[in-house]
Amino acid sequence: MREKRRGALKRRREFCDFACGLPALIFFAIFTYYPILYLLKISFTNWNLMKPTYQYVGLANYKWLTGNGWNKFLASAGVTVLYTAGEVLITIIGGILLAVLFDCMNRMFKWMRAAIVIPKYVAVSSTAMIFLWLYNDRYGVFNYILSLFGGSGVNWLGQKSTALASLIAFGGWRTVGYAMLIYLSAMKGISEEYLEAAAIDGAGGLQKLRYIKIPLLAPTTLFLGVTTVVSSMKVFQAVDVLTGGGPYGSTDVLVYYIYELAFVNFRIDRAAAVGMMFFGALMLFTAVTMKWSNNKVNYDA
Repeated sequence: MREKRRGALKRRREFCDFACGLPALIFFAIFTYYPILYLLKISFTNWNLMKPTYQYVGLANYKWLTGNGWNKFLASAGVTVLYTAGEVLITIIGGILLAVLFDCMNRMFKWMRAAIVIPKYVAVSSTAMIFLWLYNDRYGVFNYILSLFGGSGVNWLGQKSTALASLIAFGGWRTVGYAMLIYLSAMKGISEEYLEAAAIDGAGGLQKLRYIKIPLLAPTTLFLGVTTVVSSMKVFQAVDVLTGGGPYGSTDVLVYYIYELAFVNFRIDRAAAVGMMFFGALMLFTAVTMKWSNNKVNYDA
């Protein structure tokens, strides 16, 4: 009898746990999994917004993508990878350096930390409009500062050599404060015993950072790396406001390319096919990263 009661109690607890998680599962099913499946369905059609109806055409859109659309897809993917690499480097390196800086400061500098974090939570469109003014080649602030040192004006967003770098700088400026906050919290969780032992052995501040703090911050770096890669690869608003994919496609990232296919060329079907390829690439990257982290990342703290 006791065994039966224990079994019934265990099943009741498991059911209660499942019931608590069910609303979240339903939410994800409706707003995440169903749209992905519907996008896959669209990619097998010839849906053109200029036509009233569409039909299933099998793999025709994927044949177009690997044929006539392949060069454009690779070009957009290359731009996306460059933008992602730049934003990740600024976020990780800048976040660590700022965290080390503010970890040594007292309460008087709390407002400075807040000022660095705020850009992450301001609408992209609003901050992008401000940067349009800062980057302006005729009356922008950046060119004015260059003129004070005898430099000539730069068309930051209007030439291929500087457009993507300007976009990366804007993205890094938005995310570096968030990374600093996460790293700062992780640093506070490092046991003082490690640092005290290193100090006894004669380690200085840079040696503590290199051999103790950075290795113990590996899980935090992994988290920021994966989340920053995924978010930066989906960049759209900044490109739409600042460059519109130009000049000459130098900032035409994949999400903006999908937008152009769907709402400029009215080819929803081809946009869905590119979207599914993009989704598959993101899933593959995440799976490889998590598999690699299980063997390479140190979770001791």
